[in-house]
Amino acid sequence: MNPTLRYSLIYGGLSAAVLAAFIAVVGTLHERVQFVATLAFGYSVMLVAMSFVFVGVKRYRDVEGGGVIRFGRALGLGLLIALIACLGYVLIWEAYLAITHYRFMDDYVAKLLRDAHASGKSTAQIAKITAEGDAMRAMYANPLIRMAMTAMEVAPVGVLVAFVSAILLRNPRLFPARG
Repeated sequence: MNPTLRYSLIYGGLSAAVLAAFIAVVGTLHERVQFVATLAFGYSVMLVAMSFVFVGVKRYRDVEGGGVIRFGRALGLGLLIALIACLGYVLIWEAYLAITHYRFMDDYVAKLLRDAHASGKSTAQIAKITAEGDAMRAMYANPLIRMAMTAMEVAPVGVLVAFVSAILLRNPRLFPARG
């Protein structure tokens, strides 16, 4: 097997496994532990998961490149690892949705409405939130749109980590290979 593909599958798979664990934790605990359902926690986990991009590129540089890698090759490998992780994340999310009978968007819209009522929003504001929720629900029912939305949650993090990894790891003196 091509080494680039092998590294991409291994490290992209490890990243996807971390993202799967994140989905399992959020799916299980989001009602009981509030911080697991926050954007900050979610993006922190995505950043940790995408750290496998850096690890994979470094390992490739050290083993396959003899401690040296050019920016373009590092970026390409990093993006490929991130792509595998992103695809894994989308498939895992789709599996989660199937297991939970696709109720995510219904639960999300219901929470928005509960929060609106609890904060004392006017009837007109609640009607607007309801209409927006219905539009989101209809859009999310389309699997292609839903999968693209899911991919866009994690893809920017993967691209950023791939770019930073390529910049850093093109310098062979940074984290040199161990003899």
